[in-house]
Amino acid sequence: MGIRILVVDDEPLYVRLLKVNLEAEGYEVTTAENGEEALDSLSHAMPDLIVLDVMMPKLDGITTCTRIRQFSNVPIILLTALGEEHDRVNGLNIGADDYVVKPFSATELVARVKAVLRRVNSQPEVAEARQFIHGNLRIDIAKAEVWKDEKQIYLSATEYKLLIFFAHHLGQVLTAEELLEATWGPSYRDEKEILWVSIARLRQKLEDNPHAPIHIVTRTGLGYQMPAI
Repeated sequence: MGIRILVVDDEPLYVRLLKVNLEAEGYEVTTAENGEEALDSLSHAMPDLIVLDVMMPKLDGITTCTRIRQFSNVPIILLTALGEEHDRVNGLNIGADDYVVKPFSATELVARVKAVLRRVNSQPEVAEARQFIHGNLRIDIAKAEVWKDEKQIYLSATEYKLLIFFAHHLGQVLTAEELLEATWGPSYRDEKEILWVSIARLRQKLEDNPHAPIHIVTRTGLGYQMPAI
């Protein structure tokens, strides 16, 4: 079975654009006109990726994304209008993996889809040890599980890849560009907003006090670091 993508948008023009171009790349595409239809379809079959518009009738994309994250880590790409910066940040905060700003080209959207799918399917290169321990944080590399104080913490594929990159470079100060390229890909080197939100989400999940982090710290003017402790 091929890779299945669910496109959720109430604008027929964009639905046709996405469907034609994604199918041309070999993906299986299903569609929904709003969040309610999308959630209903997910109860029958889970796609490999969701392209989700923010502004829709009945149930908007932000609410739909929030509900999906209650039961699934399926990759989600948000479609937002140019001026909806607040919605883009909200979407990333509640677990979207990426966003594309309308109007967009089919080439850009397909590239983003491929990039997200690569992140989900790739296995980060890490040290050969089965486990990595950093204070009260434990990463079971063999199982791709993260534990804090013996309680399992659930991360998205992107969050996990970012955390593993920090672990693999313990003690090193990493620039925003290095983190973006390693985690999202070379075309994301200038997408600082995605990194900021992802770091904040990781801190909320991993740190006892996100405002005084010990696992992922900011080195002002330089970048970020997982200190050797």
